[in-house]
Amino acid sequence: MTYNIVHRTLYEYTAPVSVSHHVARLEPRATATQTCGEFALEIFPQPTLRQTRVDYFNNRLCFFSIQEVHKGLEIVTKSRVSVNAPKASATESTCAWEEVGRLFRDPVSPEVVEPYQFVFDSPQVRASPELADYARESFTKDTTLLAGAQDLTRRIFTDFKFDPKATTVATPIEEVWEKRRGVCQDFAHLGIACLRSLGLPARYVSGYLRTHPPAGQPRRVGADASHAWFAIFCPGTGWVDFDPTNNVQPAEEHITVAFGRDFGDVSPVAGILTGGGEHEVKVSVDVTEV
Repeated sequence: MTYNIVHRTLYEYTAPVSVSHHVARLEPRATATQTCGEFALEIFPQPTLRQTRVDYFNNRLCFFSIQEVHKGLEIVTKSRVSVNAPKASATESTCAWEEVGRLFRDPVSPEVVEPYQFVFDSPQVRASPELADYARESFTKDTTLLAGAQDLTRRIFTDFKFDPKATTVATPIEEVWEKRRGVCQDFAHLGIACLRSLGLPARYVSGYLRTHPPAGQPRRVGADASHAWFAIFCPGTGWVDFDPTNNVQPAEEHITVAFGRDFGDVSPVAGILTGGGEHEVKVSVDVTEV
């Protein structure tokens, strides 16, 4: 499946900004199942300085600085991405989760050093005995790793309600756990925290989700979504994605942009500025099949 993607981010400030510095993580990644054939990033007003590079996780970044007075900032990306459905993971043929957990206890072998970094707490994801107990309902004795992850995904989808008004990007995972409400970012963090609480490596994935309008209704431009899910490392297979917001394994309609330990590593746009007062952010994403 090939998509054209247009992502618009608009910041409107109540007071003039004299100077601002930003970093954008908006270029879709190349993966085993995904290629990014075209990518363009436009910034208004035009930045004085602009530089691209990759970060620690090999996500592509664009740093830019606007050094003129402005009351708004618009960032527009246009991408063409081809996505192939990953090979179906045989959930019952993978090794038991306890065996995988033993691989990530010191000392670890060189083969699992890279995923080992995703076992530990990160700024927005903290393991806890309570979350370990919740996860163990899916990871019972001798359950295979991917079968356990699949069941955990199902239970988060069932036990937690999608509510965009319940949380913000700063809401701690403990509050999400207590409220049993949140959005895709929260559910991805929750799944990661549960897995790390069992000593299993899990990472945060950000991207886009191709959506479909209700039957008989036209598709709204800009109505597709920025999205988030998690991935678990499976020895012999690699990273396997799970989407607890929709209770699915990501396939052709999930487009990967970046991954890291948690949302803080993959925030689409971040920055610091002088002035500006209060600000409003408007985001729209349009994903169309080619």
